Amino acid sequence: MPNPSSRATEASLAPVTIVDASFADFSSGNAGEPYRIFFFRPTKTPPPEGWPVLYLTDGNACFATAVDALKVQSSYPNGTNVSEGVVVAIGYPTDQPYDPLRRSWDLSPPPGRVYPPFFPDTPDVRTGGGAQFLSFIEERLKPWVEEQVPIDRSRQTLFGHSFGGLFALYALFSKPTAFNRWVAASPAIFWEDAAILAAEKAFLEKHAASLDIELHLSAGQYEGEVLAPFHKGTPEEQKRQERARETQTVGYAKEMAARLAALAALPEKVTFEEYSGENHMSVLPVALNRAAQIAFRRAS
Repeated sequence: MPNPSSRATEASLAPVTIVDASFADFSSGNAGEPYRIFFFRPTKTPPPEGWPVLYLTDGNACFATAVDALKVQSSYPNGTNVSEGVVVAIGYPTDQPYDPLRRSWDLSPPPGRVYPPFFPDTPDVRTGGGAQFLSFIEERLKPWVEEQVPIDRSRQTLFGHSFGGLFALYALFSKPTAFNRWVAASPAIFWEDAAILAAEKAFLEKHAASLDIELHLSAGQYEGEVLAPFHKGTPEEQKRQERARETQTVGYAKEMAARLAALAALPEKVTFEEYSGENHMSVLPVALNRAAQIAFRRAS
């Protein structure tokens, strides 16, 4: 038998915290449910112009990954070209990565529709709250962030994935001056008969001559016609192929990037990237890493 005295000292488990990060439950206004705002800022003295800032939708799912990507890369700026900055993630008071009901409302463009409940004995699913969500960010959240820490208003980035990517596009087409850099990963352009394309058309007609923004669109390899190897030969293979033809995530994003890149005011400022070997969910950490590189790219 092993000698009890030779055993490693037993250790008790303790919660893990993210250094220099905190959160606050923030009233959404109009007696609505609160948002949980996750907040990361460097502890050192900010630069004279203030910190660049990255805003994230789906904050519960995205915050920790984005902060880690920033910390690792900004620790070696000469090798990564990534500087330090602030991360603000908009989430919900839940321990789960998503609140499906609330994000369906917040992240979808108006006018929206009503859908059956996600689960029995739960409310109907409503969409179309994107305008109110954008107003919350612009009128309440941004001023609060600037009360906490100096911000470089010329280096503000918005990131969204899936519905969040759709919201980022809606916000861009509705108020292109709200952010300087926009990152839409796997955007649900197909949603509600691809209505966002009408907003894009109006945007193109209005801003064809003058606009100073940067837009990065992306999607995973397995969000288009290419089926993931682990789905081939399964009972759901045909259903997944049909769904891919409906959503066309890769195609829609790639085509939109090409149209926007053709703007005279946006030469080389609109890009599309396809992430090899990634599906709709696995693409998220890859896209967040790219968002950190875009948001915190060192000023030239």
